[in-house]
Amino acid sequence: MPVHGHKGVQFQNWAKTYGCCPEMYYQPTSVEEVKEVLTLARQQNKRVKVVGGGHSPSDIACTDGFMIHMGKMNRVLQVDKEKKQVTVEAGIFLSDLHPQLDKHGLALSNLGAVSDVTVAGVIGSGTHNTGIKHGILATQVVALTLLTADGIVLECSESSNADVFQAARVHLGCLGIILTVTLQCVPQFHLQETSFPSTLKEVLDNLDSHLKKSEYFRFLWFPHSENVSVIYQDHTSKAPSSSTSWFWDYAIGFYLLELLLWTSTFLPCLVGWINRFFFWLLFNCTKENSNISHKIFTYECRFKQHVQDWAIPREKTKEALLELKAMLEAHPKVVAHYPVEVRFTRGDDILLSPCFQRDSCYMNIIMYRPYGKDVPRLDYWLAYETIMKKFGGRPHWAKAHNCTRKDFEKMYPSFSKFCAIRERLDPTGMFLNSYLEKVFY
Repeated sequence: MPVHGHKGVQFQNWAKTYGCCPEMYYQPTSVEEVKEVLTLARQQNKRVKVVGGGHSPSDIACTDGFMIHMGKMNRVLQVDKEKKQVTVEAGIFLSDLHPQLDKHGLALSNLGAVSDVTVAGVIGSGTHNTGIKHGILATQVVALTLLTADGIVLECSESSNADVFQAARVHLGCLGIILTVTLQCVPQFHLQETSFPSTLKEVLDNLDSHLKKSEYFRFLWFPHSENVSVIYQDHTSKAPSSSTSWFWDYAIGFYLLELLLWTSTFLPCLVGWINRFFFWLLFNCTKENSNISHKIFTYECRFKQHVQDWAIPREKTKEALLELKAMLEAHPKVVAHYPVEVRFTRGDDILLSPCFQRDSCYMNIIMYRPYGKDVPRLDYWLAYETIMKKFGGRPHWAKAHNCTRKDFEKMYPSFSKFCAIRERLDPTGMFLNSYLEKVFY
């Protein structure tokens, strides 16, 4: 039976910052059906975009051609208990994979903040968390299968199609369609999260010591202040426990914050006060939580938001953050919502990984959209990007940025190698869209 597509489907990303109306929308249930869509696309000269959870805050998944949603290709295909590896269909959501791994006493060694995302999307956009001994999530991939534009399935690993494997772990959706992914797991583990207040000076002066003290260390800086919340996450044998409550998390940390941020769109001078007030209210004492790892790694991104997240060489952390702080002090009309989230990641050898060949610090800035309202952010955005470029930064692929091919050629030593692989696998540009054209042309 031929695969059935839908017309008139509107796609919008989670943050509602981008949307599109694909000509046809497909939800295949098998490899054969995916191949059929590609055959149709070749016959009609259409472009194809695969979409997962739609969490990327950029237009990386948008298309006016054919859109393929892989949500129905979401099975666990094989669990190798001896090697601690799991093979899954590319459309499985991490939130559905966690309980399956729990059953086998396995876990992923690191996760991003959100689990309503597909395995293929997570690796393709270079999703990361923190932990200087841990790479981005794509470094946990040991094999994958890729369907190319001409309908051929490539098995990729370090021993088979190794050059494609080195590119496809951060694939940007432009090399073909990821069908299956094999992930290296670890034995199931619990984490204790301890957060405590500090100052920017203390954290930056003792960065190496913090990185040694905690396996998954990160910190939140509250712009327009000296305030920092330090977060340690480490293996524990403690029973699950939590110091959070609905009142503080939702009534205060969500509803009151949204109201105050909305008010600040009329009175921008309130933003600095809001940042300091919420630090005092919610972050000014030590808190501890412990639970199974995936419940500690993931948390709710409660607000619609604009975000930027660049990776700079780890040793530039202090200079870059102090420069961002100095910029905000010199331009009191430029306001910045809390937090600036600072995380650390091990270097790798994946061609378009922002951590390619260097241990990195990710500096994530945010502007919330209270009740869906856009807040002026362009001065902040531009100043931040300028600082990140100055310190050799590379933008997170899923987030909004203004970079073009000329920038990427400077940022990535192997950019031309990736381009050659892309052109070989997709000579007609079937998997391109306007976001990717800025990257490659």
